[in-house]
Amino acid sequence: MSLSARRVAVIGGGPAGLMAAEGLSARGLQVDVYDAMPSVGRKFLMAGRGGLNLTHSEPPDPFLARYGTRAEHVAPWLQTLDAGGLRAWADGLGISTFVGSSGRVFPQEMKAAPLLRAWLARLRGSGVRFHMRHRWLGWPAGATPSADTLRFATPEGVATREADAVVLALGGGSWAKLGSDGAWAAGLLAHGIPVAALRPANCGFDVAWSDHFRERFAGHPVKSVSMHCGGPARQGEFVVSATGIEGSLVYALSAPLRDQIDARGSAVAMLDLAPDWSAEKVMAAVTHPRGARSMSSHLQSRLGLTGVKAGLLRECASADDFRDPARLGLRIKALPVTLVRARPIDEAISTAGGVSFDALTAGLMLKAAPGVFCVGEMLDWEAPTGGYLLTACMASGAFCAAAVADFLGAQP
Repeated sequence: MSLSARRVAVIGGGPAGLMAAEGLSARGLQVDVYDAMPSVGRKFLMAGRGGLNLTHSEPPDPFLARYGTRAEHVAPWLQTLDAGGLRAWADGLGISTFVGSSGRVFPQEMKAAPLLRAWLARLRGSGVRFHMRHRWLGWPAGATPSADTLRFATPEGVATREADAVVLALGGGSWAKLGSDGAWAAGLLAHGIPVAALRPANCGFDVAWSDHFRERFAGHPVKSVSMHCGGPARQGEFVVSATGIEGSLVYALSAPLRDQIDARGSAVAMLDLAPDWSAEKVMAAVTHPRGARSMSSHLQSRLGLTGVKAGLLRECASADDFRDPARLGLRIKALPVTLVRARPIDEAISTAGGVSFDALTAGLMLKAAPGVFCVGEMLDWEAPTGGYLLTACMASGAFCAAAVADFLGAQP
């Protein structure tokens, strides 16, 4: 049977699923995209509200290192579609991109909607068919997982569809109202497919703030600081929330912080409140005679330490630290903030955990279900924000499309 006569069902209309659909259609396959929501790309659109961070301009080696222990699994995806390829792909849709001061890559209009509209128009023009409000029901208990027969809950009742291959692009477990609820995990586990528990990633953390600090500083951004949790420090900014801390600097370290909490019950984020000052310069400023001035006035005058930074120092340093200028100087460069838990998974930007790579072939096909492939955030990997998460999701879809075509081409 020729490839043009083969039908592939893509279940999930996020970036990974849509990129798989595009690659499959380009290879002459008939593609049907099914999604439980009324429209596709809802989380993609939400992520683009503040300016869609499509990818990052970082060189290939440090870019790949962002995927940590899963770099070896992600590497083949990025060989199919890397950051440069993603920018060229967007340009092909008529969406020009630019590199921001942080190295992040954005569409010129800073919006996700124009890109998604152009993408969907091209997909429909290539023959991809979309079926909304179709929630995949998984395989019945006792049935052998396969691509042959698919069941969907629809507004008209249960519908059955057939396919020669299936790409599952069901997302992680965050932002359930947009369609990524992680409900698929239990069904795969019930059929003996290994799935690592979903955990929050790129998330905020709870801190036991005093009432005084919370009432005064909740919502305040903390800028020009660095943070570490035992590994290399990262510089950036975060926000004090009513419950703890959140924001880009926190998200960059969320994986090791979360893992420390899971292992020990809490984690300590070490803050440098003056990362552009050497330890010696800070120490000289703090220990400089202050005369009749209060320590707060002294720190403001000598270091420019005021507002929420001064508040954090008061909140997290001890009374003994404030009585000893030398100890206080050390605290300004290494202020411990104790994190007691990660925020709930539905508040996280993304999730860790998912379908184990041990359950998959090199082409992302389930070993227990020939013809069924998995892509995107439902796999057991994670990445920080900054374009790394979205790039790898889309790259996994492009990589999988080639694997599906190879699989079907080898079938009688």
